[in-house]
Amino acid sequence: MGKKPAKGLIFDIRRFTVHDGPGIRTTVFFKGCPLNCVWCHNPESISPLQETIVRRTMFDGLEIERKETIGQFYSKEELLSEIMKDRVFYDESDGGVTFSGGEPLMQHAFLKEAIIACRENGIHVALDTSAYTNEKIFREIASLVNLVLFDIKETDEARHVKVTGVSRKTIKHNLEWLTETNVRTILRVPVIPGYTFNEDYIRSLKQLMASIKSDHIRQIDLLPYHATAAHKYERCGYSNHMGNTKTLEKKELLPVKYELEKTGWTVKIGGN
Repeated sequence: MGKKPAKGLIFDIRRFTVHDGPGIRTTVFFKGCPLNCVWCHNPESISPLQETIVRRTMFDGLEIERKETIGQFYSKEELLSEIMKDRVFYDESDGGVTFSGGEPLMQHAFLKEAIIACRENGIHVALDTSAYTNEKIFREIASLVNLVLFDIKETDEARHVKVTGVSRKTIKHNLEWLTETNVRTILRVPVIPGYTFNEDYIRSLKQLMASIKSDHIRQIDLLPYHATAAHKYERCGYSNHMGNTKTLEKKELLPVKYELEKTGWTVKIGGN
């Protein structure tokens, strides 16, 4: 009996996104993440398993409960069919698909199949990743895509462990490998009050940027913290470590943008 085709566990597919790579894109969110970031915006993505939660709403004075399953399994063909629905928008805007998460590299076998299928159909593919995986997997997958969106959670080892739960050594090693390739890469930095929104962090970020000599890694995106995930924590019954932290306005990041631009890099707020 032959081996069953792999399926991927996806918790969301968002259409017409414009901040996850060039042009108009479809962003596919893979479930499962090896990191546990203090400020995680998609807490429902952390578990690599399907989850069932109970949503409670009030209607006419009555509390109504409804079960909801987080995460659906897709075959390669089913996922490609969803992605191809927006082909006309990709073609008109030089857009494509972005595989995000969670951490898509946790499902690398299925991810590889999905990437190859998209590339065979002329779809531009971006990978949004923390790069927390072994070098063999990272190199194989990164070599298949058109663009890597490389998340920089922290620049210091001790602080990285504290805010993500894992070491940054593997991530650092994979970034160093990227600098030696021709894979187009954009660094993405979450700007989080109380963590990465201070002079010390910006100084260390500039040092990291100065150490990268590759012509194909010259853009950094500042991703301002926003509090819209608070309802997800409440809905899923998770602890929200950010409490009542307020959303950062883009204008608050302008001084950081101007400071980083002194390095000669392209700096954007909120992505492409």
